[in-house]
Amino acid sequence: MGAVTSTAPSPGSPDSSLLDLAPVIPVVVLHDAADAVPLARALVAGGLPAIEVTFRTPAAADAIRAIAEEVPEAVVGAGTVLTPEQVETAVAAGSRFLVSPGWTDRLLGALDASGLPYLPGVSTTSEVVALLERGVAEMKFFPAEAAGGTAYLKALASPLPGARFCPTGGVNASNAPEYLALPNVGCVGGTWMLPSDALAAGDWGRVESLAREAAALRG
Repeated sequence: MGAVTSTAPSPGSPDSSLLDLAPVIPVVVLHDAADAVPLARALVAGGLPAIEVTFRTPAAADAIRAIAEEVPEAVVGAGTVLTPEQVETAVAAGSRFLVSPGWTDRLLGALDASGLPYLPGVSTTSEVVALLERGVAEMKFFPAEAAGGTAYLKALASPLPGARFCPTGGVNASNAPEYLALPNVGCVGGTWMLPSDALAAGDWGRVESLAREAAALRG
């Protein structure tokens, strides 16, 4: 398994790391694939081009496919990827990156074989060391707040300088700047720019406004 640096093409910089596309990756749970395109357009317009659509609902694959086909300026990926079969489904749908809440050797092998950038989830030092040993340098830190938050990540920075993280889980507009200030954090994942009432009402203007605020967290 070669070194993995989670690169994913962006409109302005084809070689950018996934962690550098924007300060926040929206974590999207869609129950209706019809909402995928307007939601993605709102997030992109707000400055958040990397969009993680989670495999928590049956609509996920269709939502990813719709975004990939109709919103080319978005960098759409699949989240909550738990099995090699889901990796195959995500790739077939047009995902440009993959995210898992944790990893096993079998899942990691499938993520690597996909040819896509990926962020395997970690919550312990041993997991980080194991991934570094396998050449994986960029990871999802999950569940961020429950697993120790900014204090934990700050403690990892000196002994494990080769690891970079996207903390997700309990990250919000209030504490995101604290995470983003850490040297080993490239971006954060969150849902606060996707309030359920706005999604239910199709209030994409509100989503765009909240996305713009999130994109400005790291100037």
